[in-house]
Amino acid sequence: MSNRHIATPNDFRAFWMPFTANRQFKQNPRMLVGAKDMHFTASDGRQILDGTAGLWCVNAGHCRPKITEAIAQQAGELDYAPAFQMGHPKAFELANRLVDIAPEGMNHVLFTNSGSESVETALKVALAWHRARGDGSRTRLIGRERGYHGVNFGGISVGGIVANRKMFGTLLTGVDHMPHTHQPARNAFTRGQPEHGGDLASELERIVTLHDASTIAAVIVEPVAGSTGVLIPPKGYLQKLREICTRHGILLIFDEVITGYGRLGAPFAAQYYDVMPDIITTAKGLTNGVIPMGAVFVTSAIHDAFMQGPEHLIEFFHGYTYSGNPIASAAALATLDTYREEGLLTRAAELSPYWEEQLHSLKGCPHVIDIRNTGLIGAIELEPVAGEPTKRAFSAFLRAYEQGLLIRTTGDIIALSPPLIISKEQIDQLFDTLRKVLTQVD
Repeated sequence: MSNRHIATPNDFRAFWMPFTANRQFKQNPRMLVGAKDMHFTASDGRQILDGTAGLWCVNAGHCRPKITEAIAQQAGELDYAPAFQMGHPKAFELANRLVDIAPEGMNHVLFTNSGSESVETALKVALAWHRARGDGSRTRLIGRERGYHGVNFGGISVGGIVANRKMFGTLLTGVDHMPHTHQPARNAFTRGQPEHGGDLASELERIVTLHDASTIAAVIVEPVAGSTGVLIPPKGYLQKLREICTRHGILLIFDEVITGYGRLGAPFAAQYYDVMPDIITTAKGLTNGVIPMGAVFVTSAIHDAFMQGPEHLIEFFHGYTYSGNPIASAAALATLDTYREEGLLTRAAELSPYWEEQLHSLKGCPHVIDIRNTGLIGAIELEPVAGEPTKRAFSAFLRAYEQGLLIRTTGDIIALSPPLIISKEQIDQLFDTLRKVLTQVD
């Protein structure tokens, strides 16, 4: 490897890093300079097993030839095309391909550039849809405690992670929150969907009673709450949310930025759990994390409500300069090809029993108070150090990196979501390393 690839910057001050303890990092930087398939290459030349698919996004593994070739070819052919009042073929081809794998009835796609933008788009669609139908009093949005829906103002308003909200004022008005479903005292060490907690969906009825259904536009939830520490939906929970929303004319939005594109063993969580929302937000795995892009799926009933009035008028005043960007579209098409050719949209279903066994083998390790899993997602919850929340999990993160494994932590929870190409041998390696780490962390 040439020095050009492993050179380390001589000054770290300018880059204010996202969701990072900047001062700690810059004293002892963890620099990644290369990647291939299941591994990153660190600046010291070590191979780091990717236990998190980057940030839940590199579902097909790193630097896959079909994707990198498609990007290079597109960049030399059509680098950019205006997204407003103009089009290019690949955006339309991509939308058609996505509809083909989406849950039945999700027939239309809006393109964005991130999960955060997908959420903002979905919330705006929901509000505008009610107004387009003459039901403009429906302006209230309902999220959930511990929910994560990106970092823009709409997303943190319906989101329920306090650290993401507390610094930013009053946020959007007219937002309420359902309780989260995490009940460790009743569901600890559950494999798959917990038995207890499905009745918590009834809290939506309480909120409807409080505000009246005529004021509520949409409910947004992650089918599996990922960034808060992998909270699996209790049995019957999503089905009951769907029933309540249908009964009261409320749109149901599934935030599938994490669960979309094969993470659970089906293309989307809506298919895995057999619950049909009205809108689905996606990003991350859409382009295998290579280029920013998101997609929002809507039903024909939502789309068609906007297609009224004179044909020369813009139907929905929303979009982005880079909506359906040609290079991002090419990357997404090649990603879908890779998923199809290697069966990756369903591979998690084949691997999940083995993954589950290995993950739950960590029960009994020091400080482990809960383990949760679904598809190729896992969480290990650690008992916090008294008076120092997050410290124990962050120590595990640092030790894992030192021993050649990348994990993700949130609070005192270790979250795992490897690329869908992971082998059983690599699953063994991942959990052998983690078992060693957990015995070393105070």
